[in-house]
Amino acid sequence: MRAEARLVAECRGGRTVLRELRSMSPLTLLPKRTGGDAVVHLVSSATAPLGGDELTLTVRVGAGARLRLSGVAATLALPGHREGGSRSTVRVEIERGGVLEYLPEPTVVTARARHTAELFATLDAEAKLRTREVLVLGRVNERAGQLRSTQRVVAGGVPVLHQTLDVGVLDNGVAHLAGRRVLATELSVGQEPVKAAGGDWWSVTPLAACGALITALAPDAVTAHRDLDRARSLLGHAPW
Repeated sequence: MRAEARLVAECRGGRTVLRELRSMSPLTLLPKRTGGDAVVHLVSSATAPLGGDELTLTVRVGAGARLRLSGVAATLALPGHREGGSRSTVRVEIERGGVLEYLPEPTVVTARARHTAELFATLDAEAKLRTREVLVLGRVNERAGQLRSTQRVVAGGVPVLHQTLDVGVLDNGVAHLAGRRVLATELSVGQEPVKAAGGDWWSVTPLAACGALITALAPDAVTAHRDLDRARSLLGHAPW
């Protein structure tokens, strides 16, 4: 299956409007207005991604617009009948003064799945982005499949972050996430400078260009979200 969805938000008269909202199953976008900002829920309207699927979501936030895009249920990366793995790609563009919160629900990498998740974001130097990724390695009492997650972010023409994480390929390694099955990261771009910080199984890392990267290891998704929230409270300049 190949599917593409597109979302364009613009600021008009001090309010954010959705100029374009195009869904394609299983990528369904449901808008919900809150004040002058825009809130859109991303709903999976079919079982996806399966092996062989290619899903692409494009998000554009115009100058001065404010958009929150969030998931409503966990994503299950599943094996399929076709050869090869599945791929989900999110492309983001934020213009001057624009703000985007992209907060999908956790991705569960089930047994035998091979999934690639990509996020490519380009921001104006005066734009803001907050995005979160929570990876769950297998369901309860299940070995994880394989997942490669890539995040590449450029702000004001300057590279902010380019990292690739391979999970589920080191099950027999003694260093494999210290036995924990949830890996969570949160990226904030456009923040004031922050200091490095850390706690039990979580850390805040300032980025050289701007913003910060929070990383947490946890036994379950609830604990991972709690640790991310605790670390984010140290930033003190949430864009939303």
